[in-house]
Amino acid sequence: MECITWFAPILPGKLDEWKSLIEEVQGPRKEEHRRSRERMGLKREVVSHMPTPQGDFACLFHEAEDLSKSFQIAATSDDPHDQWFREKIQDIHGITPEMLQGPLPASLHFDYKAG
Repeated sequence: MECITWFAPILPGKLDEWKSLIEEVQGPRKEEHRRSRERMGLKREVVSHMPTPQGDFACLFHEAEDLSKSFQIAATSDDPHDQWFREKIQDIHGITPEMLQGPLPASLHFDYKAG
């Protein structure tokens, strides 16, 4: 199992739109989002908000058997929910589908596990 933590900037003036997106994928689009994550092979997804002096960031944790494959699916899926979500991510974070197809957005340097 692979896991990654990474940060995506919330572009200036987009914080309310980001909050609405989070509410939507936890509310009316919850089932569509769950199916999307299953298609991607994600076992876990955690999203947090981190305000900093440099601006707002989304803090993300993803876990899957093959994260590169998961991001590739997210970038290329023709499912209507996935297409809608990609548009939102590009508008709110500036992340394009091409950016998701390259190397993972972060590299692992330390992974402590108890036990």
